[in-house]
Amino acid sequence: MATELMIVGGGKMGEALAAGLVNSGWAEIGDITVVESLEERREELMESYPGLKVVADLEPASDALLAVKPDQVQQVCQEISSFIPNRLISIAAGVTTNTIQGLLPSGTCVIRVMPNTPAMINVGMSALAAGTHATSGDLDWASSIFSAVGETTVIDENLMDAITGLSGSGPAYVFALAEAMTAAGVNEGLDQETADLLVRQTILGAASLMAQSKETPRQLRDAVTSPNGTTSAALSVFEDKAFAEIVVEAISAATHRAGELGS
Repeated sequence: MATELMIVGGGKMGEALAAGLVNSGWAEIGDITVVESLEERREELMESYPGLKVVADLEPASDALLAVKPDQVQQVCQEISSFIPNRLISIAAGVTTNTIQGLLPSGTCVIRVMPNTPAMINVGMSALAAGTHATSGDLDWASSIFSAVGETTVIDENLMDAITGLSGSGPAYVFALAEAMTAAGVNEGLDQETADLLVRQTILGAASLMAQSKETPRQLRDAVTSPNGTTSAALSVFEDKAFAEIVVEAISAATHRAGELGS
C-alpha cells in the first residue's frame, strides 16, 4: 500500500513538516514516509519520532513533497517519475513549476511553496503557487499541510522570488539584528547571558505585539518614540546610516538570487 505522503528530504524543514502534520492531526505517523539519504540523520529522526517511517530510497506514495536543495530537484524528479504521484509539492527555492512539470509525466499536479524556518515551532509563513495542472482543491490540500506549521497565503508564481527574499530568508535578517543588538549590549557593559536574554525577549515581545495589534509597524514604532528621547536617538542613527535602504537592498539581492537558483 502506498504511503499517503512521502517527504523527500529529512532536513530541518522536512522534519518540521512531518512533526507538524502528525501533531496537528493532519495525518497519522504511519501515513508519512521521510526519505533521507544520510544514515546518521535517519537514525536521529527515528529516535525522535517513534513510529515514523524513515527510508533511504524513494518508494511509491500517493503524494510527494520535495524538501531538497534546488540542485537536487532534477535527480529526484527523474527518480520519482516512475511512481507517478497524484500531486507533488516543491519547496526548493527558485525552481519553477514549469521546470518541475517538465521533469515529470505530463499532467502531473505541481504546487510550489516557500515556507520559512519558524515552521519548526509551528509559527511559519508559507506562500503557495499553483502549477498548470493544479486545481483549487489541490491548493486547499497543500494549504492544509502548511497550515499545520503556521500561516499560509496563495500567490501568483511570478511573485515567488520576492516571497523568497522577504519571508523565506527573512528569519535570518531578524537573527542578524539579534546578533548585533546582543553585541551592542555587551559593548555597553552587560554580560553575554543578560544581553542575550534581553534581546530574545525584546524581539519576541515586539513580534507578538505587532502580530496582535491592528496598528501598523510605523504606528507601533511612533508609540515608543518620544521626541528627543532615547529611542529617537537610536532611530536617528538608523536614518543617518540608511537602515531602510539597506534592508530594501538586501531583500532585493535575495530576490535576485532566488531567480538565479531556478535558471
